[in-house]
Amino acid sequence: MNRNADLDRRIWALACPLLLSNATAPLLGLVDTAVVGHLSSPVFLAAVALGGNVFMFLYFSFNFLRMGTTGFTSQARGAGDNTLVVLLRALLLSFAIGIALILLQPALRELSLWLLGGSDEVQSLARDYINLRILGAPAALANFALIGFAIGMHNTRVPLKMTLLMHSSNALLDVLLVQVWHFDVRGVAAASAAAEYIGLAGGLFWLRRHLFGDAWRALPRHLLLQAAPMMRLMAVNRDIFLRTVALLTVFFFFAAQGARLDDTILAANAVLITFLLLLSNTLDGFANAAEALVGDALGRGRTTELHQAVRRTGLWTLIVAVIALIGFALGGVPLIHLLSDLPAIRDTATHYLPWMLLLPLTASAGFWLDGVFVGATLAREMRNTMLVATLLFFPMWWLTRPLDNHGLWLALNLWMASRGLLMAWVWRQRGFV
Repeated sequence: MNRNADLDRRIWALACPLLLSNATAPLLGLVDTAVVGHLSSPVFLAAVALGGNVFMFLYFSFNFLRMGTTGFTSQARGAGDNTLVVLLRALLLSFAIGIALILLQPALRELSLWLLGGSDEVQSLARDYINLRILGAPAALANFALIGFAIGMHNTRVPLKMTLLMHSSNALLDVLLVQVWHFDVRGVAAASAAAEYIGLAGGLFWLRRHLFGDAWRALPRHLLLQAAPMMRLMAVNRDIFLRTVALLTVFFFFAAQGARLDDTILAANAVLITFLLLLSNTLDGFANAAEALVGDALGRGRTTELHQAVRRTGLWTLIVAVIALIGFALGGVPLIHLLSDLPAIRDTATHYLPWMLLLPLTASAGFWLDGVFVGATLAREMRNTMLVATLLFFPMWWLTRPLDNHGLWLALNLWMASRGLLMAWVWRQRGFV
């Protein structure tokens, strides 16, 4: 009992700062919307929304830099190996990709705007936004590596402090550049890019004990030049990237099918997807705790600690999922009314709300096992289970087409459940259970 209580305290100590960090993420979007929404024309807000979607997709695609770094760092920490070399490799890869994105920006920009559409005026302003914000790419990707390293080192307060620093400086620069100095969408983009570098400076400062002094003097320089560890890091990141692309494909397809049914259904589905975002942001804290604890136990070669970490993070995930289900049942309609004041959208979203009550049950295992697999650096298995689940999604959607939007939500829930079941089966096959 005492052992479980001690582990539970460790889980919550790791999860709480990350839960708070995730909770601040929507606030930045509100600030961007507020400062641009008070400009003279709605085209400014439309341009920021368009450009923001480009970077949301782009940066989310490279979130593997965070996940891969966490897994390798936690295992190195558990094994007593040098963790700084893991971070330096991840930073090197982050800066290389960031610079490549800047160089490829014209092609990426035009392809993205062609896919997203919009009026000529909105697209012109969106180009200005993308041209400036892409300059923050090296820092944005390096921040993924720093956050991943901090989680792997069981120091989850650093990601919280980095997030608060980035969001507060971004908000302040938004007001100065847009409201005071009148740089419209260019001000919003410049504020976002600058905030990434401010966050990077803060992260380096708060992690200085791990980066400088004894850690730097003890660094085996020859390890940085070894190709095999870097190739392994790139292989893990490649697999997580492909897994993320498959994930985004399903959500893109889901939105596209909703749009084909009806504009009101498209809008109502977008409102309801907010419930999934709230659930994932909440459960990510426990998934991140699983990453750190599982990787540390594997690095130490402690099988008993590994099993305990998996069981207790799984238990807390289940508890929070049940609380989320109750919250969705009691607060679902008020949340829908908060997100939209249009009667048609409110009524449609309320009609499909029961599907949200299934999500905590069908989606939670996948979120939790993502953390377990990241800690164990089972990136190939993450990729394969996601690809299989995605391939299953399309036949499930096809078979449920007669149910229209009900069928679409049923297919999404089945996809979520199949992903969790496949990952649980793989974990068992690997002999960890």
